[in-house]
Amino acid sequence: MITALTRTVEHIEAHLGDELDVGAVARTHGTTEYHLRRMFSSLAGMPLSEYVRRRRMTAAAGDVVGGEDLLTIAVRYGYGSTEAFARAFRAVHGIAPSVARRDGGPLRTQPRLRFRLTVEGSIPMDTRIVERPAFRLIGRAARVPLMHRGVNPAIQAHIAALPATEHARLKGLSDTDPAGLLQVSADVDPDYTEGSKLTYLHGVARAEGSTVPADLDVVDVPAGTWAVFRTSGAYPQALQSTWAATATDWFPANPWRLRPGPSIVAVLDRADDFSSATCELWLPVDQEPQP
Repeated sequence: MITALTRTVEHIEAHLGDELDVGAVARTHGTTEYHLRRMFSSLAGMPLSEYVRRRRMTAAAGDVVGGEDLLTIAVRYGYGSTEAFARAFRAVHGIAPSVARRDGGPLRTQPRLRFRLTVEGSIPMDTRIVERPAFRLIGRAARVPLMHRGVNPAIQAHIAALPATEHARLKGLSDTDPAGLLQVSADVDPDYTEGSKLTYLHGVARAEGSTVPADLDVVDVPAGTWAVFRTSGAYPQALQSTWAATATDWFPANPWRLRPGPSIVAVLDRADDFSSATCELWLPVDQEPQP
């Protein structure tokens, strides 16, 4: 994975003015576009598309200050008009190209990224690989913004709006693994962009052939492999740290990659005030092909 990310950065540098075909780059390095985008975002702290834009505008800044024709510069970096180029330039640098040309700045530079795997003897991750037949996730769903850190107020409000009787009812409908009440994130942006919308479902897992009450939302999950990470500690900080560590530690060191599908959190035990919890994070995976 580190090699694939490094080669992706090299490809971007060699083709700053071209449309980036992420799928083709991923296939060249034996992985998938979905996994490449998710790992890039997790490790770089920004979506791949945002990195490409920042690098283009970093390179374009010198041409703008140097006085070259703006349309020529726009076309060079993949923009069809000076207006589109100016919008991208302002989004990165905070000023219009005309101001940059007149005053020489201020300009914001995006350095070229370098990915390295650092071995630090970090805490071992409690992980198991599980094969599951097709099943269904059922419950109460809402569209909420993605947040990387802290308690998500939209999710908190969604759960708080459900009566206590609904929690008990849902728990009673669970009939397969992962067991108990679940926190499900589906339809997540592959770039994992903070603020983008996802479907959050508060519910349970049901076997594929089980009946489902008509008033509940349903996410159908095909058969496949899951990596299950067990974590304990302050909630939600310990869980979010484990999520981050899957990208920085686990996936680079193991022959697995993310595949499209929901991520699932099963809360196995928790404090009365939910300040701490023991959870399992279920991520859909498949094996990386052998080189």
